Parts: sequence; structure tokens; C-alpha cells
Amino acid sequence: MTLRRKSRLGGFTLIEIMVVLVILAVLATLVVPRIMDRPDQARMVKAKQEIRILENALNLYKLDNYVYPSTEQGLEALVKKPTGQPDAPNWKEGGYIARVPLDPWKRPYMYVQPGTHNGPFDLFTYGADGREGGTGVNADIGNWNLDD
Repeated sequence: MTLRRKSRLGGFTLIEIMVVLVILAVLATLVVPRIMDRPDQARMVKAKQEIRILENALNLYKLDNYVYPSTEQGLEALVKKPTGQPDAPNWKEGGYIARVPLDPWKRPYMYVQPGTHNGPFDLFTYGADGREGGTGVNADIGNWNLDD
């Protein structure tokens, strides 16, 4: 009898293991969807932060040069002295940022000057789907809707 008790105390029954697996499965169905949604939310937050950084760099550019870069000069004007018009007579040596980042979906940020959303320029990404419009992670994120 003593030997049986020792072996019984040393392991789990099949029922105990099954109960634990059912509990883990229920937890996984509740937790996994929330965790899986986080990367998309993180990319949206990152896009908003980068747009704010680029917007600040563009404002510094304007302080030095009295105008924003043209659409043709683009965001590269923040990294290296632009050519063409408008001229950048007081362009800061070394640039305003080290490099122009890609959006979190690995596409270039869009820059249009003058802006069409009641601002001097539009700076935006088309979101996860890369197309204009959309909702959720596919929504456009621009300097005109950063507080949304």
C-alpha cells in the first residue's frame, strides 16, 4: 500500500492535466486577441510620433529659411540642403534630422506643400493598407488628425 501512495503522490492524473489544459485554452481565447491587436496599435502610435517629430523639424526648417520645403524638395530637405525653389539660404549644416524614416509599414511618409487640411503642409501615411482612406489600422494618419 505504501508504494502505491508514493507513486500516486508523485504525478498528476489525466483529469487534472485535462482541467489545466481547458483553463489554459479558455485564457488563451480571452488574452490572445488582445495581444494580437497590440502590434497594429503600436504601429499607429509610432506613425503619430514620427509625424510629430517630422513636423517639428519642418517648423525648424521654416524658422531658418522663412519657408517650408516644396513638395518636390520633400522631406529630404531636412537631411541635405535642397536644390531648386524655394531657396534655403540659412539651411542648418548637418540637417534637421539624421535620416527620413519610413512609416511603420515600411513606406515613405507623404509630404505635400501647401497643405489641403487647413495647414501649411500635409504630412501623412496611408496606414496599413497603403491606400487613401480606410478605418482602424487602414486609416490615414496625418498631421491634421494626430489627436483622433
